[in-house]
Amino acid sequence: MNQQPQTSTAKKGLFRIVFSRTGIILLLLAAQIALMFGTIYYLHEYIHYVYGTLVILQVIALIYLINAEGNPAFKMTWMLCILAFPLFGVVFYIFVKMQLGTRYMRDRLAALKIETDPYMTQDPDVIEAIWASKSANANLAYYLSDKLGFPTYRNTDVKYFPLGEYKFKALVQELQKAKKFIFMEYFIVEKGYMWGTILKILRQKVEEGVEVRFMYDGMCAISMLPYRYPAQLRRYGIKCKMANKVRPFLSTTQNNRDHRKICVIDGKVGFTGGINLGDEYINRKVRFGHWKDTAVMLRGDAVQSLTMIFLQMWNADVRKNEDYSRYLTPKRKGLKRELGYVIPYADSPFDNENVGEEVYFHILNHAKKYVHIMTPYLILDHEMLNTLKRAAKSGIEVIIIMPHIPDKWYAFAVAKTYYKELIEGGVQIYEYRPGFVHAKVFVSDDDTATVGTINLDYRSLYLHFENGVFIYNNSEIDRIERDFQQTLARCHKVTLIEVRRRTMLTKLIGQVLRLFAPLM
Repeated sequence: MNQQPQTSTAKKGLFRIVFSRTGIILLLLAAQIALMFGTIYYLHEYIHYVYGTLVILQVIALIYLINAEGNPAFKMTWMLCILAFPLFGVVFYIFVKMQLGTRYMRDRLAALKIETDPYMTQDPDVIEAIWASKSANANLAYYLSDKLGFPTYRNTDVKYFPLGEYKFKALVQELQKAKKFIFMEYFIVEKGYMWGTILKILRQKVEEGVEVRFMYDGMCAISMLPYRYPAQLRRYGIKCKMANKVRPFLSTTQNNRDHRKICVIDGKVGFTGGINLGDEYINRKVRFGHWKDTAVMLRGDAVQSLTMIFLQMWNADVRKNEDYSRYLTPKRKGLKRELGYVIPYADSPFDNENVGEEVYFHILNHAKKYVHIMTPYLILDHEMLNTLKRAAKSGIEVIIIMPHIPDKWYAFAVAKTYYKELIEGGVQIYEYRPGFVHAKVFVSDDDTATVGTINLDYRSLYLHFENGVFIYNNSEIDRIERDFQQTLARCHKVTLIEVRRRTMLTKLIGQVLRLFAPLM
């Protein structure tokens, strides 16, 4: 009975995509790819004339790859492509490296960092205090502040939400209190109860004179929102833009999606975590069983970093003067020691700093008792794989909770190729039986945690714009660990026997897909 409406809806969605501006853009992109392949095929007929040039270019490309900065896994994928498909691989690699859009974005973000630096200063007393408390975390704080411009704060309340429903309720309450401004940046926005409720509040706040800025990733225009949806929101008085629009021109920048989830209200309250603006994230729509997700709300000094991180991304595609002082967070008076230390941080694919992965490495390398992890994806580079195993072999309890019902079968197939090596190395892997885990959480030793948008996969760690919050010595860490244990109680432990019983075809598919892991 339910199958017909779902099929009809799917057909309507496909029709809208194909016969829309987005559909035309995708067709133009496909045409450019076909033209590139066609040109290369045509050149094969004259291979005797271009062979020498091809060999020289191939050798130059391989030498450049070996000596270039970057993750070895990406280099290996490119080298495989160049060696297996010499002409296409070399041409495509040169095309990628000559991207002007990538250079513009890199330079623009660097300039914005300089503009916001005066509003992201580090209080030296905070660093001195964290040195006295835990020197390892002081080293991380120094790296994030001195090298990347993300200060460590005290005087910041943290509230952890173990489900999207709880975060949504708190978000609605805080949005209704807004007096000055609301900044929102999300990866996914889909029409439904959740977005409809929020949009109604935003329109009301605009009428009250509140400045509202709303930004979402351009991939939403493919199947979730009309391409001209920002214009519709602007008619309501909401300042709206798509981050990294899908355009009809081949560009590697279109592979760098804005995966952040940030909401800042009046500079006093900030939200982040894994929860997007769609009904499945609050379990009003069932897609992959029960949706397990998490978020945090900050109240206090650390909100200022979320404000500046948002404004940097908002201004990435324009050159204009922004009066950042209008959005400063009012500082709390007095020191509340029980609130511990909070470091909001962000990650960019253009600065050669793998911030999210470095935070994860830090937690794994400095744990004394345990590291507990929730992640929807497990597509690991060699260094992360070894770090997880080394921690477990050192007597640290390392547990990873994964989904039992995946949202992407191919990503899950690749994840399972790591199970055997991880389990043999002492890492415990559990799958969440009720459904899908979308949370991105590390918690360690009852005193350290990070919650944010960063998955344990190549896309999050290297290709996307991401963000998170590092928390130390805050009482809310106890709630994060309790939530992990409650979630663990609803999980099934994966054993080596199960891994070995997988069919040969399943293993083969996963191993072949793993060749392209850096692209997933």
